[in-house]
Amino acid sequence: MNLAKNLEMSAFFFPKRPAVSEDGKETSYAYLNECANRVATALLKIGIASGDHVALCAPNSGDWLAFYFGVIKIGAVAVTLSSQLKADEMTLLVNHSRPKAIFTHDGKLGDLEKLRGKDCLEKIICPEGDLSFEKLLDSGEGVFKAVDAERTATAAILYTGGTTGIPKGVMLSHENINAAIHTVVHHELSTEYDKALCFLPFNHVFGQMHIMNATILSGGCLELMPGFDMDRVLAAMKAGRITKFFSVPTIYVRLLTLDRLKETMGDVRYCFSAAASMAAETVHQWKERTGLSIYEGYGMTEAAPTVAYNHQYRHVIGSVGTEVPGVEIQIRDEKGNMLEPNSAGEVCVRGPNIMKGYYNNVEGTRKAFWPGGWFRSGDVGVLDVNGYLFIVDRLKDMIITGGENVYSLEVEEVLYAYPDVQECAVIGTPDKEWGERVTAFILPKPGRVIDEGDLKDFLKTRLSAYKVPKCFFVVDDLPRSPAGKLLKRKLRQSFLKDDDST
Repeated sequence: MNLAKNLEMSAFFFPKRPAVSEDGKETSYAYLNECANRVATALLKIGIASGDHVALCAPNSGDWLAFYFGVIKIGAVAVTLSSQLKADEMTLLVNHSRPKAIFTHDGKLGDLEKLRGKDCLEKIICPEGDLSFEKLLDSGEGVFKAVDAERTATAAILYTGGTTGIPKGVMLSHENINAAIHTVVHHELSTEYDKALCFLPFNHVFGQMHIMNATILSGGCLELMPGFDMDRVLAAMKAGRITKFFSVPTIYVRLLTLDRLKETMGDVRYCFSAAASMAAETVHQWKERTGLSIYEGYGMTEAAPTVAYNHQYRHVIGSVGTEVPGVEIQIRDEKGNMLEPNSAGEVCVRGPNIMKGYYNNVEGTRKAFWPGGWFRSGDVGVLDVNGYLFIVDRLKDMIITGGENVYSLEVEEVLYAYPDVQECAVIGTPDKEWGERVTAFILPKPGRVIDEGDLKDFLKTRLSAYKVPKCFFVVDDLPRSPAGKLLKRKLRQSFLKDDDST
């Protein structure tokens, strides 16, 4: 088995169809596969062998794709890093993964030069590095077949979690990734005629697996953008260049502020939201305004990423759907005991898509699993009697106030129903009397003003008194990751810093 065979098969079946579109320029499957072959053979010539780590640290591009598949074709491991890493973050992850070569851009060259060492960064591939990508292609050969690898061999390492302490490099095998992306293609009814928007970074599991690898598997076209640009996205939609729209909740909220939204969507047939829970109110408004459902699923880097999917047969708003084929979900208590339906506990997952483990982190891997191969997600969820999964909160985001458990997502759902709230985040902050107090950060809709008294009255009619936030902060923006995920830890850090200064 080799993940790169998906590219080879699409190039065989659809050689002339576009694999990538960037700024109106299209790259065919035949040419993308040829470039990947040239990368593969060139890497072999400079001493990269099966099992070696080779990193990518660059923005999304067709060149990124060719390099990625070239690495995987020879049985090497693609270590995918964010192009936005700072020097200290880069040092930590490079020293941890020890790649023999890296595909990057000139802006990272100074930081990377300092990290060269034995069996680490022997070749830096960028315009001002050891050799440019173009010279790498020129030195390779256009014909090459992906090597047969063990299905359990690591194909890619993706980093998740924080960038301090012990890094969590998720090892995903060829089997893990293939199992997950076949599920995506099945549930999204993907074909070679689809045009999938991808502005989410390829180092992130959603961009790399759910969008990029699944689209390559189905023979569709990737409409690449370096990041979310409202004008460019709207222009691409109106021009009919997008049939599948992948985004995050905050962008759906922004799009809902536009007039004539249905006409703006062009040929879009499918919408999917990732990275964070979507408020039910947003899903209702989107359906009403566009006639399209916002499909959601549940996943994580360790699951490559697909665990559950809210499919077209019975789309339950507020749920993340039912388990995908081959995957099992259980809800367990803190001792690992399985709970009955409709009980809240930790979501635990088992299946062919679940990671091999964390690279060079035996203890972290041990703690991540219950016996029997059940991965502990760290999320609190509920399975109903029909097998639909509802995510209640992250375990670490659960607030304990006066001995009562408060799930931040429940409070956020009610806040989203308030007409003046555009976005919000609820966290627990220290309180000497209650342990923690429920604290809400609110981004108002444009031109709206939040009346705290009126908002509290609204919440009191819908929530138990102990769940109503004791503190409200109206903000101009909320901290997010490059993938668009809201970062509650940043809110906590900011609050504690400001609280200490008063």
